[in-house]
Amino acid sequence: MADKQNDLDDDEFDLFRKEMRDTIRLRHNRLVHDKPKPVAKAVRRHIVEDALESEAFSDMFAPDLVGNEEYLEYRGPGIQHRLFTKLKHGKVHLEAELDLHGMTIAKAEPALSQFLELCHQQNIRCARIIHGKGWGSRDNKPVLKSKLNHWLRQSGLVLAFCSATIDDGGTGALYVLIRKQFQP
Repeated sequence: MADKQNDLDDDEFDLFRKEMRDTIRLRHNRLVHDKPKPVAKAVRRHIVEDALESEAFSDMFAPDLVGNEEYLEYRGPGIQHRLFTKLKHGKVHLEAELDLHGMTIAKAEPALSQFLELCHQQNIRCARIIHGKGWGSRDNKPVLKSKLNHWLRQSGLVLAFCSATIDDGGTGALYVLIRKQFQP
């Protein structure tokens, strides 16, 4: 019986050789695709100097002053509840930080605008902005905190923000969720 099996295998092998005699051996085992090259598209790059002029915040009305220990939060349209909850609990990875603590409004506004633009350009998703609680300002009122609350709501780059956890500055700092850059 073993001889019949060997004869059958030899016959099949001879048949296979006859069928394959006109073929050419491939020298590699990878499939090569001829992909068309992508069409070049012009993409406008934002220059850092333009960032200062591109997004000036409106001061047409005076924002309501918030309290020193008041918790701030803003959730733009389309932000998922789970993502916002993670942001509130400090569970979103911080990739950048801006310290405005002690700055005047005149210095803080362009610094914030430039920072948000740079974060957007570099695809930074979450940042912390330290503004302080305003204990050192006139009448112990947090002017910078109130302005930030107003400015961040105006920015098209900000999806959401909330006061930080105690470990990251509490009500003297904000977690800011920044819009992703459009990738064509």
